[in-house]
Amino acid sequence: MLIGELSRLSGFSRHTIRYYEKEGLITLGRKDRQVNNYKDYPESVLQRLLHLKKLKSFGFTLQESAELLALIEEDLATCQRVSHLVEQKLADIDRKISELQQLREQLQSGVERCLNGEEPGEDRVCTMVVSRNK
Repeated sequence: MLIGELSRLSGFSRHTIRYYEKEGLITLGRKDRQVNNYKDYPESVLQRLLHLKKLKSFGFTLQESAELLALIEEDLATCQRVSHLVEQKLADIDRKISELQQLREQLQSGVERCLNGEEPGEDRVCTMVVSRNK
């Protein structure tokens, strides 16, 4: 299939497909080029892109996705191996949630100070978003 059809079926833009090819996430053999030098993507590339899309939807980076795809292709994607990678991703998500909760608390505290008349300072500049040099 040509890149337009691959784009339509995979949901990735042509630019993204070319980028993934450049980064080695998808590969084409020499025989996958037509006489006019158009690329003829096989079904296996579409399947790889669909796997990649699913992994991205779970929050895996391109590097993590490439590792998982390699395990799948080498028939090494055992539950134990995949679970280990997923547990690492869960730990990253938990860390990010904690960071976001701390940020939310800081912002909420700033809003409450402003609404309670504690801010802004005498120069009327909101100290929640502007640092004061004193």
